[in-house]
Amino acid sequence: MPSEPPFIHASAYADPPLQIGAGSKIWHFCHLMSDCEIGENCTLGQNVFVASGVLVGNNVKIQNNVSLYAGCVIEDDVFLGPSAVFTNVKNPRAEIDRKADYASIRVRRGATIGANATIVCGVMVGRYAFVAAGAVVTHDVPDYALMLGVPARQTGWMSRHGAHLKPESPGAWRCPLSGYRYEETPSGLRCLDLPEEQPLPVR
Repeated sequence: MPSEPPFIHASAYADPPLQIGAGSKIWHFCHLMSDCEIGENCTLGQNVFVASGVLVGNNVKIQNNVSLYAGCVIEDDVFLGPSAVFTNVKNPRAEIDRKADYASIRVRRGATIGANATIVCGVMVGRYAFVAAGAVVTHDVPDYALMLGVPARQTGWMSRHGAHLKPESPGAWRCPLSGYRYEETPSGLRCLDLPEEQPLPVR
């Protein structure tokens, strides 16, 4: 069965050359600059801006009013909530050109960035981490970490299914929605029952 071609709304601008994967949908008033890359089966809501050089993986959901600037890498299965903010310079001044100082942001596979959250440039958000609405992330986030507040602090762990994990025993957790088991590692949690690279089973 042939793949569905990407859909670009008539009000959106997509500056060639760029790459948009099969099945992706680009909605009202978006602007995609040249030399950006959007993967397959992505959804870009109203008024999304994607700068040159930005990489967006497969099955990414970007809600309304999100801007991704040069240096952003968004891996597969990421959710970016409405009006989430990604910065690209740590000490901007209008009268000083700091284009050479742009710092990158990487959001790892499966992570969720809540509505109105801010991700300060130079950080990495770990796999399946969950950044709550309105949080301000100023440092790297471990895999599966739940981050709340201004500045954001880790307050717990979230499962791949988006459930707040409760400890079963020291260093061990189980998801109440799926039953999957998790263990703590130096980089965050690790799911014992499903590799992070494997899609969730369809239910």
